[in-house]
Amino acid sequence: MTKKREEIASLLESESERSDVFIQGWVRTRRDSKNFFFLELNDGSCLKNIQVVVTEGAPGYEELKTVRTGASVSVQGDLVPSQGKGQKWETAAKEVSLVGDSCETYPLQKKRHSMEFLREISHLRPRANLFGAVFRVRSRLAYATHRFFQEHGFFYVNTPIITASDCEGAGDLFKVTTLDMHEPPRSEDGLLDFSQDFFSQPTYLTVSGQLEGEAFATSLGKIYTFGPTFRAENSNTSRHASEFWMVEPEIAFCDLEQDMGWAEDFVKWVIKDTLYSCQDDLALFFQFVDKTLEERLRFVVERPFHRVSYTEAVHILHNSGREWEFPVVWGSNLQSEHERYLTEEHFKSPVTVYDYPKDLKPFYMRSNDDDKTVAAMDVLVPGIGEIIGGSQREERLERLLENMKTHGISQEEYSWYVDLRRYGSVPHAGFGLGFERLLMFVTGVANIRDVIPFARTPGIV
Repeated sequence: MTKKREEIASLLESESERSDVFIQGWVRTRRDSKNFFFLELNDGSCLKNIQVVVTEGAPGYEELKTVRTGASVSVQGDLVPSQGKGQKWETAAKEVSLVGDSCETYPLQKKRHSMEFLREISHLRPRANLFGAVFRVRSRLAYATHRFFQEHGFFYVNTPIITASDCEGAGDLFKVTTLDMHEPPRSEDGLLDFSQDFFSQPTYLTVSGQLEGEAFATSLGKIYTFGPTFRAENSNTSRHASEFWMVEPEIAFCDLEQDMGWAEDFVKWVIKDTLYSCQDDLALFFQFVDKTLEERLRFVVERPFHRVSYTEAVHILHNSGREWEFPVVWGSNLQSEHERYLTEEHFKSPVTVYDYPKDLKPFYMRSNDDDKTVAAMDVLVPGIGEIIGGSQREERLERLLENMKTHGISQEEYSWYVDLRRYGSVPHAGFGLGFERLLMFVTGVANIRDVIPFARTPGIV
């Protein structure tokens, strides 16, 4: 009968000695002594390794005496108090065996590797301490996201990845086609004949599930989507990726003020959960990545969000006495330097900015009575700036049609979206959060490429 493997994380938390434990993992280091050797073993369940002491004469001793870093092994033995410092428990091996050997070319050795080097071996970098911690935290954040919405009565909806709509109207879309690109069919006017394509029309990878989410919110009341989105934006910055995940709730019978409340509560809830659940992994980031990180996270959890209109924010920035890299002009987007000043220096709290200029925002946002601004909001946090963008959606049929015309949005192609205003329209709102952006904030990791398992950026697949 196959022995049941126990995780190192649970063994290290044991309250007492254990006999006949069975562990499997990868060798981080091996140290030799005269009649025994030590293995530092990690199985990915936690940041810490467990020390295995293998004495001469134990079954498998000779086989593993020269085992290399990176090899996988099985160990059966007793969990006993450690004789060394810095660890409570170790494993006294009764039997060891090699599962999968490694070789001298194994690129991860007991030294610090640069982030650039580790990006070149993305298939192996989860074995590095930092990246193991990143992806355990990513897993917990995803779990916390689902927990927040599920415990608050939201329904999880899977919106299409292949779509014919461009939610933002930005145009940076990945096209999806089955047409022969060497000899594509063409219409009489020489254009590509998409009627012969798989979906009989131009189709793309989604940039957002919001519009489809609105359809379900106006049926089920409160929904959220959580899945991959895509932007064909040729940007090689530390904050942009071509494939990333979005959290997008949509809420019926909801105005902008309620929407801001949901967004603020969500950010606080998931960060608080992670601080409690990922203490060992976060300690790594606090010590080696950003020594101000813990303070910043507790800053968000413990302080109430300050709300300020866009117009007020511009006034504050004008009167700050600062020299800005990007001049502050009403009608222009706030830049990261402006957002960080508001959170870190002026209000000394997280900030939600609302009522943005109409010309800055997409067609679906609700126009305010001044007809100059829309009921939009951004949630800003220290160290990073914007982490959430959202709005009350335009629920009035005639105003929506006007906005679509102004933005060049086809009423025919979006007839289903217009129907949501034609048949039982209600005030509704929602927001979007870039999941990787949240993970960067929680871990202090500065480059989005380092919080995605296999990053997709221009020129890299």
